[in-house]
Amino acid sequence: MKLPIGFAVKFKKAKFPSKKKLIGKYCVLEPVNVRKHSKDLFKNFSLDKKGIDWIYMPSGPFKDEASLKKYMKDKNLAGNPFFYSIYSKRLKTFCGLASYLRIKPKVGTIEVGWITYAKNLQRTAEGTEAMYLMMKNVFDDLGYRRYEWKCDNLNKRSKKSALRLGFKYEGLFRQATIYKKRNRDTAWFSIIDKEWEKLKKGYLRFLKPSNFDKNYKQLKKLKF
Repeated sequence: MKLPIGFAVKFKKAKFPSKKKLIGKYCVLEPVNVRKHSKDLFKNFSLDKKGIDWIYMPSGPFKDEASLKKYMKDKNLAGNPFFYSIYSKRLKTFCGLASYLRIKPKVGTIEVGWITYAKNLQRTAEGTEAMYLMMKNVFDDLGYRRYEWKCDNLNKRSKKSALRLGFKYEGLFRQATIYKKRNRDTAWFSIIDKEWEKLKKGYLRFLKPSNFDKNYKQLKKLKF
């Protein structure tokens, strides 16, 4: 009996992310520089007075800039995950963090995670563009086959964001880990290379300056 097998793959090893800036119309992603970025980030993260944005993160919130600096140093030094600070050209400040992690160039898989947006970055053109720039870098520049997004299954905002950004839900890993002394069931999402061109067209339509009013509010939703 002949058993089914996966389709043949001619794949050249993907590239590891380099320490270059990712530059867009509305934002710039810079590899984390603790000395340069921590003051802005702490100031903007502090807009979340109740710590809501850190509930589903393994670390945080941070009581002072020194604590945030330690977090940034610990996570950035490993090289994997690979952190970016997100700079808003409109606000002229660093107001978010995001990272590549679980980077596997040999098989072409990479994950986006540790996404932390300050209140003034949420629901903005810069926030969407930051995710587009990381995605574009993964598929167009680095040559990956698969881009992953994972989150606590109870994190409704993260799951909604993943679907809005074009990721497809793949399933639930029950009791996948423990963090902050509590259980986490992990929801998995992904985008694969053959889906990218359609998604890219949708992002480019959405990110046109004509799609935002004078107050930078979107006129049309992100659609693919």
